[in-house]
Amino acid sequence: MTEAVRPRRRRSPAQPGDEPRPTTLRDVAAHAGVSVATVSRVLAENYPVAPATRKRVLRSVNELNFVANTHARALRGMVTRTVAFVLNDVRGQSFAAAAQGAEEEAAQSGRLCLICTTQGDPAREMGVIRLMREQGAEAVILIGGAVQDEAYYARMTEVAQALDAVGSRLVFCGRPPLGPDLPLTVVEYDNEGGAYAVTSQLLANGHRKIVMLGGDPRHSTTAGRRDGYRRALADFGVEPYREPGQPDEFSRAAGYRRTRELLDSGVEFTAIFACTDVVAAGALAALADAGKRVPEDVSVVGYDDIDLASDLRPQLTTVHVPYEELGRTAVRLALRRRRPDAERGDQHVMLGTHVVVRKSVARIAP
Repeated sequence: MTEAVRPRRRRSPAQPGDEPRPTTLRDVAAHAGVSVATVSRVLAENYPVAPATRKRVLRSVNELNFVANTHARALRGMVTRTVAFVLNDVRGQSFAAAAQGAEEEAAQSGRLCLICTTQGDPAREMGVIRLMREQGAEAVILIGGAVQDEAYYARMTEVAQALDAVGSRLVFCGRPPLGPDLPLTVVEYDNEGGAYAVTSQLLANGHRKIVMLGGDPRHSTTAGRRDGYRRALADFGVEPYREPGQPDEFSRAAGYRRTRELLDSGVEFTAIFACTDVVAAGALAALADAGKRVPEDVSVVGYDDIDLASDLRPQLTTVHVPYEELGRTAVRLALRRRRPDAERGDQHVMLGTHVVVRKSVARIAP
């Protein structure tokens, strides 16, 4: 049923000395010639409104510079729709790119994307999740790997079920699934496949003494890359040479320190597979300080393909991960599940990775 058009009433102009008064829903309704209820329905998008009426209301909103009061909206059930993107640190380029993709997709879907950091603290992560649940976020996206012990599985199972109970959704972004029958959206990339491909690149160029550098061996990201590394070696009939032993960071400092330790210990190696491009940058600096040439003396490959990889000298051969698409897909799938045509299989996606060949690998006689 189309609402009858009412004559528009302009607000009285402000008189000298008057305090500025915020525009109200009633002002917008009067300006658009509709009822207050119709303005509420247009802004909340929770009830059918004729297209012409909706257009008129939105034009009045813009002309009057109307901004809804958040607390009043909440009392009327018009809560701002949000998704939360939770990461360890905003300074890492790979996760920053994923956050950018998530924010763009959220904006296109009419949602506000909240970026939350945890500094790698599980307790802080749980606190953020609880807050987002209380605030009614439609999805809580956790990006990056994790140490997957029994406590982690129990914690994340509880989180997935708690969010689902209030109509929200837990999303793993670049993190393996927990198992079947859980209300969980998973967007992965081919972590193991990328490591297999880049290790195979070294092996195909004659390298057999390949050191794997960086990361915590208990961490799901490191574990996936280690599995790809081992599988490539096995396919070439080569025994694993050196892998991460003690837990370490995905940092330039860790790459530098571990490479210096290898050089000082006298271990012979012809190539380094760094678990991230940032770790590779540290390895390159350590090799340069020790008078080693790359790739003539030692070849180096990385993982992630952040901008740094092409800025390094020599430019770094690495694995490309589509981080922006990872973020976009995480938001898209979490919101898609609400559609009537949504299917269960739509909630687990694996994105591809590939090797970007640059100038940090030399061919040697095996």
